[in-house]
Amino acid sequence: MPLPFDLLADPTRRRILGLLLRRPYLVGEMAHELEMSQPRVSKHLRVLRDAGLVTVRAEAQRRWYVLRPEPLADLDAWLAPYRRLWTERLDALERHLETMPDTPMERSRHAAEES
Repeated sequence: MPLPFDLLADPTRRRILGLLLRRPYLVGEMAHELEMSQPRVSKHLRVLRDAGLVTVRAEAQRRWYVLRPEPLADLDAWLAPYRRLWTERLDALERHLETMPDTPMERSRHAAEES
């Protein structure tokens, strides 16, 4: 089974997951939204389904595709230490910019205080 990083490296799959983040979709709806052929979208959905990122719910003749967030939780847990690193560095940059005279940040802060 491919790793989530391998699956998410494909921009089409990321776009599909982005759609499914909003609500369940039919293949035809996704094809329309993504401006792609239905067989091409179905191919990507099959890969996502096989990896457990997506499930299918049958209603009569319709097949609704639904995002499964659980596998993404593992990915999120793996990214957590890197997110902390980014946050620490962004906080350090903010502190540095606050010490600089006449920065856009300082001007906007002064404008907000004057209003």
